[in-house]
Amino acid sequence: MLWGVAAALVANLLFSAGFVIEKRALSSLPPLSAGRPALVVLHLLRSPLWIVGAASLLLGFAAQLAVYRTLPLIAAQGLFVTGLVMLLLLSALFLGEQASGRERQGMVAILGALVMIVFSLHNSSETIGRGAPLPLLLGLCVPSLALGVGLFLAAERRSRRRHRLPTAGVSYGVAVGFLYGVSSLAIKGVAGLLDFDDPSGTLASVLTSPYPYILLFTGSSGLVLSQTALQRCRASLIVPVCTTVNFLYATVSGSVAFDEPLPDAPLRLGLRLGGAALAICVLVSLPRHEPDAAAHGNPDAPDEAPQKALEKAPEKDPDALPGSPSRELPALPAAGRPLSATLPPVPPEKGTDDAPHLR
Repeated sequence: MLWGVAAALVANLLFSAGFVIEKRALSSLPPLSAGRPALVVLHLLRSPLWIVGAASLLLGFAAQLAVYRTLPLIAAQGLFVTGLVMLLLLSALFLGEQASGRERQGMVAILGALVMIVFSLHNSSETIGRGAPLPLLLGLCVPSLALGVGLFLAAERRSRRRHRLPTAGVSYGVAVGFLYGVSSLAIKGVAGLLDFDDPSGTLASVLTSPYPYILLFTGSSGLVLSQTALQRCRASLIVPVCTTVNFLYATVSGSVAFDEPLPDAPLRLGLRLGGAALAICVLVSLPRHEPDAAAHGNPDAPDEAPQKALEKAPEKDPDALPGSPSRELPALPAAGRPLSATLPPVPPEKGTDDAPHLR
């Protein structure tokens, strides 16, 4: 159990560093669009800094294999959520992303969840699942993948609306979290098939299972979607939301698919479920819009600042000679009012009512 906790902390550090490095690299790349996946991959592979961040993430996935072989799924996912603290600290140091008050409260809750989960593992001898029935696994993964992609496309459509509040990226994080949650189940399945005493048998078992093919889909689609979202929004919010949704999905679906029971002892059960509840509170407490969104007022109201500036700006006389004092002309009437509406009324002359009108 101790080795599993240490491997989880190493994985958290690798994941947090990888996301921060990728975010730093994405700031210098042209705008990415999930509708052009080949162009996204081409831009990413041209950035050496982004490749370093991707390598850190791959090492983090390798560390996950050791965690899933030694810890129950719900405990492993609870430890992975504690990586949010590292992510918020690194993003503040290297990206200048200042955490809000709610995010700082979430860091405290995450530390409490870490302590509770570690104590629930002390001297524990729980059964660790090694495989999942194929029909049950596909029945959980396929709808979840469709839901994740659908949520991302819906968030893309909302982002194109005019006069919208600047989103903090919660929708993007939830969508990518479903993809990574399915990926966690696949990594859990691969970890159960590993046998270091029989490398050839392990390779055959892995290739004949659905896990590598699920990882191929979640890895390719998650790469495009996550990098597009990470470029547009703060890493200190995208990654926590993604990690928390990943945790919730993997613990609920994985416990069913891999048939891992909860602890029997009431104290261990309370600590394990309490740590999970604190992780849920983190997701609920995160802001859904950027802090300066309130300054925009009503998102559906038109922006009147440019029109007011034009109305107040004095117009200069175009016939004035260069170097001569400028003479201000009267401001034009507001849009929609005829010029005659701004002139003083002229009293009618005597006898003009009977005079014929000029054409």
